[in-house]
Amino acid sequence: MESSAVVITGLGAITPLGPDVPTTWAALLAGDSGLGVVSLPGTGVAELAPQVAGRMAVDPAALLDPVQAKRLDRSQQAALVATAEAWADAGMPHVDPDRFAVAIGTGIGGDDVLETSGQRRVSPRTIPMLMPNAAAATISIEYGARGGAYTPVSACSSGAEAIALGARLIRSGEADVVIAGGTEAAIAPITVAGFAQTRALAQPGEDAASASRPFAADRRGFVLSEGAAVVVLESAEHARRRGAAVHAVLAGAGITSDAHHITAPAPDGSGQTAAMRKALAQAGLRPEDISHVNAHATGTPVGDSGEAEAIREVFGRATVTAPKAALGHLFGAAGAIEALLAVLSVEHGVVPPTRNLSPDTVDPGIDLDVALERRDAPQAAVLSNSFGFGGQNVSLVVTRA
Repeated sequence: MESSAVVITGLGAITPLGPDVPTTWAALLAGDSGLGVVSLPGTGVAELAPQVAGRMAVDPAALLDPVQAKRLDRSQQAALVATAEAWADAGMPHVDPDRFAVAIGTGIGGDDVLETSGQRRVSPRTIPMLMPNAAAATISIEYGARGGAYTPVSACSSGAEAIALGARLIRSGEADVVIAGGTEAAIAPITVAGFAQTRALAQPGEDAASASRPFAADRRGFVLSEGAAVVVLESAEHARRRGAAVHAVLAGAGITSDAHHITAPAPDGSGQTAAMRKALAQAGLRPEDISHVNAHATGTPVGDSGEAEAIREVFGRATVTAPKAALGHLFGAAGAIEALLAVLSVEHGVVPPTRNLSPDTVDPGIDLDVALERRDAPQAAVLSNSFGFGGQNVSLVVTRA
């Protein structure tokens, strides 16, 4: 491994499938679902009809010091919980504070403090709880990182962009260690109402667990979820000097923008294909070197078809998996949790299954090899896609250590 490589030495997560990485991973491989029906009475908007959503499996506040938790928005709480797991997993490395950075992406930030009952009932902590950079700032304070606290805010690609940014800081020589990932807790009345108005949300059917149906012929929208995922990135040289165990190598990242429309992807998929090709080029890999693609695949009719076409353009009829069928769409944290799952795939030699699909229900227009069941096979390299509103595209490539 080249000393200039970026390696992943720590993993942490809190998701609808579990309060940590091992529980989330085991549940995903078992084909479990983290989705259910929630009620959202609000003060700022009229009470909404019950919605299917993916709540975190455990309240993150319960995993933190009560005084600390009270000062933080739910998304910030989740980020701290995931970071604590990742930092412990990395062995709590000693690092020069000035060469230690944080990059935590979010799509919305602390929107659960937006519902108020008048000025006098607003907490003096409202602004620190509301600002999108609070998760990165809180982590930098908690862990003493003085090399920068960055907050990519790029909708669904925020978490993946934060990881790409962390790798760039290490490759440029600005940092030795970066805590990177994404967090989101946007299951709030105003957010759900806004997404519902776009007709992008799936509605509860007979079984909430089947509402998220990426690549299915009858897919009808995404399911909003919450949670956080964090990785510890290090230069290979720094990890070698301290004898760190390495989960995987972050071999490449590609970032592009469609410059087309604020919510719709470019019809020709050029931005998505360019992101995948840039990630491959940085990794020094060919399309045939990729074992499978962890697809963005939210379950929207247009989005899934467009991504499938872009994947075919780059890889042909590739093997793909779509974790949002089990997790729902963690919005700003989605790219981070799915990058983390790609790391586990190469580390353990597994393609996770895609829930809610059978050979008879896959949209024939997708024309990809969708993993319907868990597949145990060596995974030398995995590409993970994240595409966000604004035409923001991020692809990450992870390879075996």
